[in-house]
Amino acid sequence: MSKLVRSPNRWWIVAGVGCWSGWLALLIAYQPIPSADGAPPPPAKTAATSKYVVFGYSLLGMHCMNDDFSEMCILPPYNTMRAQVIDRSGEEPRIVTSGVDVRYSIPGNTSSANKTNFWTNSKALFGVALKPNVGLAGTSLKGSMKTTGNGDWAALGIPITPKDDKGKINPFQLSKIDVYAKNAFMATTSAVIPVSWEINCNLCHTTPGISVATDILRKHDTLHGTKLEASKPVLCASCHADAALGTNGVAGVKTMSHAMHGAHASRMASVASIGNTCYACHPGTDTNCQRDNHFSKGIVCTDCHGDMTAVANPTRRPWVDEPTCGSCHQKRKPNFQFEEPGKLYKDSRGHGGVYCAACHGPQHSTGPAVTAADNVQAIQKQGHAGTINTCTVCHKTQPKEPFFHKLDD
Repeated sequence: MSKLVRSPNRWWIVAGVGCWSGWLALLIAYQPIPSADGAPPPPAKTAATSKYVVFGYSLLGMHCMNDDFSEMCILPPYNTMRAQVIDRSGEEPRIVTSGVDVRYSIPGNTSSANKTNFWTNSKALFGVALKPNVGLAGTSLKGSMKTTGNGDWAALGIPITPKDDKGKINPFQLSKIDVYAKNAFMATTSAVIPVSWEINCNLCHTTPGISVATDILRKHDTLHGTKLEASKPVLCASCHADAALGTNGVAGVKTMSHAMHGAHASRMASVASIGNTCYACHPGTDTNCQRDNHFSKGIVCTDCHGDMTAVANPTRRPWVDEPTCGSCHQKRKPNFQFEEPGKLYKDSRGHGGVYCAACHGPQHSTGPAVTAADNVQAIQKQGHAGTINTCTVCHKTQPKEPFFHKLDD
């Protein structure tokens, strides 16, 4: 089994595709999200009196991971959080890329090594023996973000699990991001760090007397002549190239995305009762993964990504050939700029270099979201959910010019 090549540029993207649990989320859409001790999250320092303002956002709308790594691994614990810091003290706001310490933590979730056996199996799976609570990118559950060189800050590969310190499963925990300048507190925010280990392989892999993972590996051995069951623990991406993990796989073997979607596309009739069968796998039927303003309008995974057969098309580049905002919205707003040329939403900027996700929220949780936690940051900043559209959150005074939704405005 080949080892995972750890490359910072390739570890930026970790899997997660829109999932949801149903309309029940709508009933709690705008209720306050409690912190770990049951109290509402503290409000951010008001923009009207702060020199700095900070926005936090996840690289993905949801990161999926296994809960058990003793037999196989599809994805490890690996969340990437970003933040953008803006100095609003001058005549015009200025993006801050140096001279501050951007610290992150997850209140109420301070340890992961006691919640999963990933650290017991990390060397066998990834070729590296990790210290407890340290992830594959060297980050832990708290620390300082690093400047990316692209106008924001990032903490790569935070090894968080969906189980908090009280043992409660919560896919939408709030991270805390604080900005300090010369050890003086300058700004704070709360942003969802989404993670789920619900992956429902057990919906189909139900052979009595063996585990779900063994059932998967045994069936793979039978169909493809491999010997995976005797090689536990198995990293799927060691053979199937996976852009999410930066692995090259084995020549002639289908990529992880092509193999998984292609193999299952014709086998989902048995779980058709769940509605959108995408949610059988990522991340599962309970986690409300696609929870954004599109979901509230009835738009689901396949409306943007296509069905499983389309995703399995070998000419489609996994994690590259993704839907864009402009593909739908450009017709409605022809004078707007959407994604930057050649970039996806998660990496795109506009309005003077501000990241799209800073104002709109990450993909699959763009505001107003149907989950309360995803609305916390916007409410902290401007008093209401949805796109951060109150100019004085960043501007010291209300601009006289109209808002053009362009990179250079």
